[in-house]
Amino acid sequence: MRILLIEDDELIAEVIQQGLEEALYDVDVAHDGALGWEMVREGVYALLILDIMLPGMDGWSICKALRAVRSRVPILMLTARDELADRVRGLDMGADDYLPKPFEFPELMARVRALLRRDKIHRTRVIRIADLVIDTGSHSVTRAGHEILLTPREYTLLEALAAREGAVVSREFIQEHIWMDAESYSNTVDVCIGQLRRKVDNGHEAKLIQTAHRQGYMLKNPDSE
Repeated sequence: MRILLIEDDELIAEVIQQGLEEALYDVDVAHDGALGWEMVREGVYALLILDIMLPGMDGWSICKALRAVRSRVPILMLTARDELADRVRGLDMGADDYLPKPFEFPELMARVRALLRRDKIHRTRVIRIADLVIDTGSHSVTRAGHEILLTPREYTLLEALAAREGAVVSREFIQEHIWMDAESYSNTVDVCIGQLRRKVDNGHEAKLIQTAHRQGYMLKNPDSE
């Protein structure tokens, strides 16, 4: 499981990252809000640990923006601001849990495990884009009612694009954060996209898989423009 930690205090971030990695989680770290927002918007994460007071873009804004684009990633707010009004504000904006600093690391780990368990229970959902239907629980895909058989890598890429409907996802993010395989050849993504196009778009007037020149790829219903 991959977790994103957005924390501007590098010492605190290092301690949290080390503890999570010792518990066998994969951890990405951002030390400012703007970079963290880009990472969580384009990456695939099981959990977001989010500080509030951040340079560039504060934690409240990140939380609100994620929920505005219907992201369901669990959010644990980790901050020195522990007043009741701040906790209520964070939860009202879509945070799933709130842990004030200073904290004991075993409590942080317990909250991480609880959020991941809760997300696993509620993770099964259906994504619909035009006549494409993706069941994320069974990993089944249909278009216009016809089943599409995909390899695991093709399915992972398709679901990630669908979860970010209309947003461009770069080749680098696909390799490093979706497939978690930065060592693969740069054209591997292009080859997989070509295979997905043949399976998903061939024979259909509406082409859902689109290329953003020199940027990456996106999945979008052209009729929604």
